[in-house]
Amino acid sequence: MSEPTSIVFLDRASLVAEVRRPALPHTWTEYDGSTPAEAIERLRGATVAITNKVPLRAEALAQLPDLKLIAVAATGTDIIDLAAARERGIVVSNIRDYAHAAVPEHTFALILALRRNLLAYRADVQAGAWQRSPRFCLFDHPIRDLHGSRLGLVGYGALGRQVAHIGRAFGMEIAVHTRTPVDGVLNLGLDELLATSDVVSLHAPLTDATRNLVGAAQLARMKPSALLINTARGGLVDEAALADALARGVIAGAGFDVLATEPPAPGNVLLNLDLPNFILTPHNAWASREAMQGLADQLIGNVEAFAAGAPRNVVA
Repeated sequence: MSEPTSIVFLDRASLVAEVRRPALPHTWTEYDGSTPAEAIERLRGATVAITNKVPLRAEALAQLPDLKLIAVAATGTDIIDLAAARERGIVVSNIRDYAHAAVPEHTFALILALRRNLLAYRADVQAGAWQRSPRFCLFDHPIRDLHGSRLGLVGYGALGRQVAHIGRAFGMEIAVHTRTPVDGVLNLGLDELLATSDVVSLHAPLTDATRNLVGAAQLARMKPSALLINTARGGLVDEAALADALARGVIAGAGFDVLATEPPAPGNVLLNLDLPNFILTPHNAWASREAMQGLADQLIGNVEAFAAGAPRNVVA
């Protein structure tokens, strides 16, 4: 009779959802959170590691000979040393297409708030400017419609496609920049997409090739009236260059849900950027209750599929 599968969830508090127990003989241990050093000790003897944001690098994997599956409770797998996992025969699975509503909706929440200058007008009302106005309305800050404007998407996976779908409903023209051209869509090089789009939204993974994809030179190519939206990964954008571009009016605004380092250090240049044309949310675009429950269900499904000998969503 085979031993029960030993499953350890390293950062259970990162997921606000009901996580059902897998339908297989197993032991289950969970921790609210774990440091990288704690993860090694907690995973000794474990067959399955579940992690959202706790990194598992080569040096850690070398100390965990019993580990057979790393079930990442997220889409991004940059926290895992995939090459080291492959060398040791450890399967890595991730979560896919679970936030197809949550992230695009958050993306457009940022776009609309910035395009219609909601933060600036809210501040005016709080400061009493509307109450003192001789007119029935305020229009001290520019308001722009989405209809008729161009939405440029960097990356056109499941989330990029859904953002495009919503953009079309607003009457926006869609342009994309991807590694492989997409049929039926206006495909542009990155420079042309940046130069001609009214809103640029990032939906690319963070890799060595995409790190700091948007820096000072790329921001300078954008329209002064354009917005930059990032609900993907913070490392895609040079944060110091963005702060400078916003302060100098190189672009009209930016909405970010991610930073290069999370949680952010106190001195992060974007964390302390107090401008009405910049919105920063705490990496929670994905975190609707519906999306988190879908993630949790898929996560356990990945564990069950692996135990059944038919692993799914395999990354390495």
